[in-house]
Amino acid sequence: MLKLFGKIGQLLSRGAKVDEALFEELEELLIQADVSVRTADSLLSDLRETVRRDRIEDGEDVKGALRRAIAHMLGGSDTRLRFSDVPPTVFLMVGVNGCGKTTTIAKLAHRYRERGMKVLLAAADTFRAAAIDQLEAWAKRVGVGLVRHQPGSDPAAVVFDALQAAKSRGVDLLIADTAGRLHTKGNLMEELRKIGRVVEREMGRPADETLLVLDATTGQNAVNQAREFLRAVPVSGVVLTKLDGTAKGGVLLTVRQEVGLPIKLLGVGEKPEDLQDFDAEAFAQGIFAQSE
Repeated sequence: MLKLFGKIGQLLSRGAKVDEALFEELEELLIQADVSVRTADSLLSDLRETVRRDRIEDGEDVKGALRRAIAHMLGGSDTRLRFSDVPPTVFLMVGVNGCGKTTTIAKLAHRYRERGMKVLLAAADTFRAAAIDQLEAWAKRVGVGLVRHQPGSDPAAVVFDALQAAKSRGVDLLIADTAGRLHTKGNLMEELRKIGRVVEREMGRPADETLLVLDATTGQNAVNQAREFLRAVPVSGVVLTKLDGTAKGGVLLTVRQEVGLPIKLLGVGEKPEDLQDFDAEAFAQGIFAQSE
């Protein structure tokens, strides 16, 4: 995981000469790690200033300064999931097909069921029968309820019925899947807005979380998706998935720096337990671990 950051750690080893050539090589490695050019420039500008101000002359000390700069860039927002004092708490999950959305829903359901909550899922991606069936299989696997309609049904109607069921059954947490086709389709964005209006009308408040699931292996395309979804719905945070595979990880920095969305969760595997709360300090510490 995040091997290119390991290369950065090796570059910034003890005894490395701190000069402009080092910064140029560092910029190249950051961009290879899926950090955008603009974000890399911003990060290195801050790093150069720190090196000049603190008179840093050793690569290992540059590494420490870079860790702190990354933690600062990724921090600055509340990354905890928001729960309502008046149940049910409602999470809406958005994201394109193939991003790991259904698996993330299952992981969340498993996590909070294990913590003693009563969890209900809503299969509101009604355009794909496979999406409904997949979510139903996961619901059975992790032991939670599911509200579903026939394929092709109105997604907002599914969410409405799920909200009514959640209230009547004393559910603590309702997690709703939503359509995951291309983020550039205007009718789908309007569908998401409609779902949001249903939640606000029935609960007297917006969804407690609208979580955008992004596939870390898609690099800058994930950033473009984040911008498009944010234009359509009030995204409250990002779940970055597939950090266990070929992901380079730098997209985290770009989403936080350029789109302004907090990273709330990381998907690091396929098992129900493989979901981590995001911690900026811990992430910044961990990304260089392979080089140490």
